[in-house]
Amino acid sequence: MAKPVNRKLVLEDGAEYLGTAFGAEGGRVCELVFNTSMVGYQEIVSDPSYTDQAVVMTYPLIGNYGVTDEDYESRTPSIGALIVSEYNDTPSNFRFTKTLGEILEENRIPGIEGIDTRKLTRSIRDGGSRRAFITTPDMPAKRALEIIRATPVPHDAVSRVSCRKCWYSRTPNHKYTVVAVDCGIKLNIVRSLNARRCNVTVVPWNTPAEVIESMAPDGVFLSNGPGDPEDVTPVIELVKKLRGKMPIFGICLGHQMIGLACGARTYKLKFGHRGGNHPVKNLETGKIEITSQNHSYAVDAGSLAGTGLTATHINLLDGTVEGMRNADGSMFSVQYHPESSPGPQDSAYLFDMFIDEMRRFGENA
Repeated sequence: MAKPVNRKLVLEDGAEYLGTAFGAEGGRVCELVFNTSMVGYQEIVSDPSYTDQAVVMTYPLIGNYGVTDEDYESRTPSIGALIVSEYNDTPSNFRFTKTLGEILEENRIPGIEGIDTRKLTRSIRDGGSRRAFITTPDMPAKRALEIIRATPVPHDAVSRVSCRKCWYSRTPNHKYTVVAVDCGIKLNIVRSLNARRCNVTVVPWNTPAEVIESMAPDGVFLSNGPGDPEDVTPVIELVKKLRGKMPIFGICLGHQMIGLACGARTYKLKFGHRGGNHPVKNLETGKIEITSQNHSYAVDAGSLAGTGLTATHINLLDGTVEGMRNADGSMFSVQYHPESSPGPQDSAYLFDMFIDEMRRFGENA
């Protein structure tokens, strides 16, 4: 039986896509992006870096293995909306505890299925990311465009997804203590540090440098997160105060904020990098890594001169900077996700590099 047409997607260029609603009711204006991952929709939906974004999944069937309690990347999903070709509401997976639609409904996230996601993805690739309005089919296009134009672009996403108070993730027989600055941290990052015998203290995004220094950590981790890195000035100032005092490792938004703290520039990509299939070249080893990515902004390679940072990795698709480090290696970062959830495991060695740097720093203290 054909599914009802009861939801509409209106792009800011006036294009309209009709489909079927799932998840939560109601309309929402979001930035429209696409993700090329073939699996891992639960991790994508629960990744705080997608806050306020409507994600178009290029893989055609979504929802078929349900949602599992152990696989969340954040406790409260904050994705703006989910757009799929076909949604399956009867999962076949012995581990599943809820359907994807139930999770979206519980967290007030609208979804739409039954649209031509190939056409929509090509539109984003050709015209770039843009804003869109998920609404009902009877909404006049003119009125929808007025709502999109009248909706302000949010600049407080990190403050909304960061923890409000410190929390701890401890591991038996720990060897190192890491303070992780939460700008929208993925839980698999914490798990990856725990697996390497690190006790992790997760602190809010605006925690002062003096407070972190008083904790006497072996290293500081700067997390991924949503939005424009230039909006996250407390973390940029934090890096300026802590660099050289302890090892610092940044991922994704953390990578961009290290660049800004050292005087580099960032810029917004045409349609971003999202998915688990981006080839990245390690300039120090010559090896190619297949990486998982999720970001809209990049560090300007031309602005690295004079910052004390050197590019260590580049994206082979567009040449963007994918990794950096300072002269002594005590501060380094990557644009992609070495914890890769979902995605390949080629880059997990970066956590081992962080461990090695904390050991070296401690021996020379």
